[in-house]
Amino acid sequence: MTTERFGAVTLKGTPQTVRGEQVKVGDKAPNFTLTANDFSKVTLDDSKGKVRLISVVPSLFTGICDAQTRRFNEEAANLGENVVILTVSSDFPTAQANWCGAAGVDQVQTLSDHMDMNFGDAYGTHILERRWEQRSIFVVDSDDIIRYVEYVPEIAQFPDYDSALSAVREVTQ
Repeated sequence: MTTERFGAVTLKGTPQTVRGEQVKVGDKAPNFTLTANDFSKVTLDDSKGKVRLISVVPSLFTGICDAQTRRFNEEAANLGENVVILTVSSDFPTAQANWCGAAGVDQVQTLSDHMDMNFGDAYGTHILERRWEQRSIFVVDSDDIIRYVEYVPEIAQFPDYDSALSAVREVTQ
């Protein structure tokens, strides 16, 4: 049975229900199947051997999500060839592609959990009331071990960029 955690996140102070267990530092990263902008399937295994920064946002079409994705796009050049940045949202793949084109985002791969929310259920980010993802950041090392986790408790709050980027740099040394 899948765990549902009422109040695990709030939307402007209103408690929401999140499906799935939270992952923890040291856990083996759950695999997932997400949809790329061209409707191809993408899994965690597709980037095996690289460090993954997984930035999870409710929707690219909101101010904080837009800023979060642009920030990691800008930081990508400083992280090296062995780091892949994935942004996961429940937006439809073509909407993600349109957003990336308009925003000039080309260093981050946007992936959609729209079809079945399997990422959200596996990583404990699926907000049931909205069918969104809880804002969060995961750093997964080249051996698929989770090295950093942040679940942002309020949807309208920015993540801790500096801590996430420090975790990536630490793992890649």
